[in-house]
Amino acid sequence: MMNPLQSSRRPKGFLTFPCFDRSRQKLNAATILAFLLLFSPFLYAQKPVKADTIVAGKGNKDNQLKQIKENKIALHSDSIGGKEPEKSILIDTTIQNKYGDLLNDDVKYNKRYPVWIPLMEVAGANAFVWSMDRYLLNAEFARTGTSTWKYNLQNGWEWDKDRFGVNFIGHPYSGTLSFNAGRSNGYNYFESSAFSVAGSLMWEYFGENTRPSYNDIINTPVSGAFLGEILYRLSSNLLDDRTRGLERASRELAAGLIDPVRGFNRVLQGKAFRRTNKEVYQKEPLNVFMYAGLHKIDNGKAPSKMVNVQFDYGNPFEIRSRKPFDFFKLRTDLNFGVGRKILDNVTGYGILFGKNSQRGKLSILTGAFQYFDYWDNKAFELGTIGFGGGVFSKLPIGKSSNLYTNFHVAAIPFAGNSTARPDSSEIRDYNYGGGLEGKFESTINLGKYATASLIYYYYFIHTYVGLPGNNFIGILKPRITVRLYKALSLGYEHFIYSEDRNLRYLPATHFGKTEQKIFLLIFLEDRQRKGRYN
Repeated sequence: MMNPLQSSRRPKGFLTFPCFDRSRQKLNAATILAFLLLFSPFLYAQKPVKADTIVAGKGNKDNQLKQIKENKIALHSDSIGGKEPEKSILIDTTIQNKYGDLLNDDVKYNKRYPVWIPLMEVAGANAFVWSMDRYLLNAEFARTGTSTWKYNLQNGWEWDKDRFGVNFIGHPYSGTLSFNAGRSNGYNYFESSAFSVAGSLMWEYFGENTRPSYNDIINTPVSGAFLGEILYRLSSNLLDDRTRGLERASRELAAGLIDPVRGFNRVLQGKAFRRTNKEVYQKEPLNVFMYAGLHKIDNGKAPSKMVNVQFDYGNPFEIRSRKPFDFFKLRTDLNFGVGRKILDNVTGYGILFGKNSQRGKLSILTGAFQYFDYWDNKAFELGTIGFGGGVFSKLPIGKSSNLYTNFHVAAIPFAGNSTARPDSSEIRDYNYGGGLEGKFESTINLGKYATASLIYYYYFIHTYVGLPGNNFIGILKPRITVRLYKALSLGYEHFIYSEDRNLRYLPATHFGKTEQKIFLLIFLEDRQRKGRYN
């Protein structure tokens, strides 16, 4: 019987070559090898390099970590013109963004704890705040007991008369404590919001001797979730469980100051002392602006000192899937020498979901956002919760300049705003209401040398509780900065406030005011997120 390999008739589909049989076998093997070599990049892409992992036996761990960071910056950074990094075979885009960072906290190292643990922490946080009010500050409202609990349960809800700062910044911050009790125990944004609601209910019935208030059960959990998620994300950008020594201690301390509940839980859970060989927290590129200078109000008084800080988190133009607060902005303005109203304003927004698109050179992000606005100064008091839509765009102008623009339209389900010129009283001098808001921000970067910005906010507030009527508030803020040296710039900002009050039982009034700010700006630009977007 003839060997099939020696037959002139070949089985169907058998690959043949005009050569001897033994050579043919060698050539088939060589063909397979050449095929594997040719397509090896595609095989490589299926198993991305773990670029952030410290490898045992490959040298000093600190040196490895330093090299990992340098390589990541070199390989996965925005260009001078603000262009995001190209897709890389070194990155698995199912778990990492284009900067090589995790899209979510690693669940292996950040497990979800049983629900009773964060609930116990919510109760503990409320008990701690109550004890400080009762025994350190000797606050009258904190004199509670079984009789006040019974009274609150029997008599139901009301709109309280607390002063503006307590209701629109104090209660939202207390909401962050309950929110981050859930967040730092492995629960996501929406799940953690439920713990903020539970904490607010607990406080309203048992933490004060006044009846529970409608405004607090709205403001505490909703704004508490907004600020709480921002604090959680900022603390994640500081934490790195691969570090040790003084660097590790500094990171843990700073993160704990930003998010105290998370800092407490890290000690309790052993995370503050563990060492991993890879990154285990979601991080996004972060730019920080720090302002310090003089603030002049148009009332003839001497200028006051001012300190401002702004956080721009995430790249709105990176094409990726979006979840809550993968991109946000938060700005805080402090004025000194103006009396009690030191915290002038806190404003910001965070994305809830969105989609990126490209129209030629124009990069666009369209999404749904949550908004937080707190203004408390000599001109007016205004606090709002907003939900609506926003559009961000980036248009390259030349090789190193970009025009950034964003605009928003949002519903305001709940707000508080002053009925007259604000005073320093300890009781309510403002209405509760709701309405609409619109925002426009545009900045042009002239390379690294200068920026010019125009910002305009407009609010329509209809009174729900208080003096019936409508309020129309506009805030215009042009600003320029000129680079002096590296990260240091000189800036000027002009504020124009305008408010029209049309109250039913009072004459219509118009109020206007201007402010000027001259300042030195330190811009801490993340090398992986080029550009001043806001």
